[in-house]
Amino acid sequence: MDLGLHLPLMQFQDEELSLGRLQEAVDAAREGGFAAVSSNDHFVFSTPWLDGPTALASVIERTGDMTLATTVTLAVLRGPVPLAKTLAALDVLSGGRVIAAVGPGSSQRDYDALGIPFEERWKRFEEVIPTLRALLEGQPAPEGADYYSMPSDLELAPAPRTRIPLWVGSWGSDAGLRRVARLADGWLASAYNTTPEGFAVARDRLARELEQRERDSARFPNALATMWTWVTEDRAERDRVLGEVLAPVLNRDVAELAERLCIGSAEHCAAVLSRYAEAGCDRVYLWMLGDERRQIESIADQVVPRMGERAPW
Repeated sequence: MDLGLHLPLMQFQDEELSLGRLQEAVDAAREGGFAAVSSNDHFVFSTPWLDGPTALASVIERTGDMTLATTVTLAVLRGPVPLAKTLAALDVLSGGRVIAAVGPGSSQRDYDALGIPFEERWKRFEEVIPTLRALLEGQPAPEGADYYSMPSDLELAPAPRTRIPLWVGSWGSDAGLRRVARLADGWLASAYNTTPEGFAVARDRLARELEQRERDSARFPNALATMWTWVTEDRAERDRVLGEVLAPVLNRDVAELAERLCIGSAEHCAAVLSRYAEAGCDRVYLWMLGDERRQIESIADQVVPRMGERAPW
């Protein structure tokens, strides 16, 4: 299992969003041996949120040979043509290092902002994936579109440097995993919506779905996003970050978050990540809750060497 960095797109408390902050985080991740850098998507949220693709583009020159990933981008709301144009540009500018994980999104506020009915999200998602894939791969647009009709001879120029893998995000439901097996090149799970044990069960279900479609489950990649991270040996600081910083924004139970996320001691964080490695997770995208360089250095220097140990708080 390797590690990826999620860019600091959300504002927590008083730490401002800035280009310098993004660059410093990417520099630290590159120096720390991280494999990828990622961003995700919201148009409106309860706290200021930078546009994900724009943030990725702004740090391309700092990423070295790291993969650039979306985790996820809102394919339904962005639409296949604008999103294909964005992904192709990222791929061209990065020299072919993009992975695009997509999803319909789970926030009705995003849909309301664009005037798209929230109840249509899954039907639209089923249509947007093959349309997006056709654009990125220079194929004719699928026929019979209900939501995303476009000329059959539409050509994306410039085209991506490489074939951009399209992953699908799923929290692990049966329907979601069937969709991943049918439509995707990889599976993206969500750390605060699962556990290592739940991930392992979902991964086994996905393997069966893939095999039923004569797809090689052993070569089908996966990753875990939204692994909120704050390494501290101070229990009071851990409790403050969980209870005052993260839980109010996510509207989640503090005890549940404490168990699932890399918030706490280096030994706790190493144990969480080790359990995911044992569950068959290929990559975890860590989202630092501020002070990115120090946190990334703590991961590289204190957490990674402990990987494999199973120590609780």
